[in-house]
Amino acid sequence: MENALEISGLCKQYKGFVLKNVSFTLPSGCVMGLVGENGAGKTTTLKAVLNLIHRDAGTIHVLGQDNIREERAVKERIGVVLEDGCFLNTMNARQVDVLMGKAYQNWHSEQFFGFLKRFGIDTGKKIKDYSKGMRMKVNIAAAMSHDAELLIMDEPTSGLDPVVRDEVLDLFYDFMQDEGHSILLSSHITSDLDKIADYITFIHGGNVVLSEPRDALLDTYGVLRCTAEQLTALDSAAVRGKRVGAFGCEALVRRDGVPQGWPVEPVNIEQVMLFLTRGEDAK
Repeated sequence: MENALEISGLCKQYKGFVLKNVSFTLPSGCVMGLVGENGAGKTTTLKAVLNLIHRDAGTIHVLGQDNIREERAVKERIGVVLEDGCFLNTMNARQVDVLMGKAYQNWHSEQFFGFLKRFGIDTGKKIKDYSKGMRMKVNIAAAMSHDAELLIMDEPTSGLDPVVRDEVLDLFYDFMQDEGHSILLSSHITSDLDKIADYITFIHGGNVVLSEPRDALLDTYGVLRCTAEQLTALDSAAVRGKRVGAFGCEALVRRDGVPQGWPVEPVNIEQVMLFLTRGEDAK
């Protein structure tokens, strides 16, 4: 089965920021969490995938198709949710339906309004009169109502309360019941990715620091709390990041590089990010 997304050697330079040789692959049928601090390059990467910006170098294939040469066909097959929304605030749901029906050959009005009914959304109100959670639900409903095979989403759960976030994650679970569906999800809320992501790609300073299966990442690494002497005794290749304090040290370590019996604690995605961005260089 083809990969849902293949990015190779993507480069983009702005004044004060450079996206450098970004490469990663999202296998079909999987969810990838795209993580990194503000300004790391996540949104720039997504815009390049959507061909909303001119890239300086690199190739991007979406569902096996070149995203520039076959842009119209690619966009027919993907659903997009942006953090700031995709529709004018003066529109209502019925106007969104008309607009999307003109944009997509496979637009399904009944499916769209079915989602809105499930969400309890008043279709007569203007988007500006919805809460942030309701606006995001309208955007997600639209993205999922034209037979999209790949969802590309930029911070879809940012600013939502836990109940609404769970409702949104349930939608993603439903979408992924089709083995041909895939999701690329940029998010600061790593607890959501702990629940749903199959792969994690971490961008820092315009570079891909890691891109790995989530389970393999969490199985490979752990947090070691130890003395400075113990940390020094470890092979530097086993230590990905460290923090040294007055009362001891903690480090992100490869489990297979730590002597048996040493207390290595489980790690989550947020801890991996913090060690790789804020921890001292291990070398």
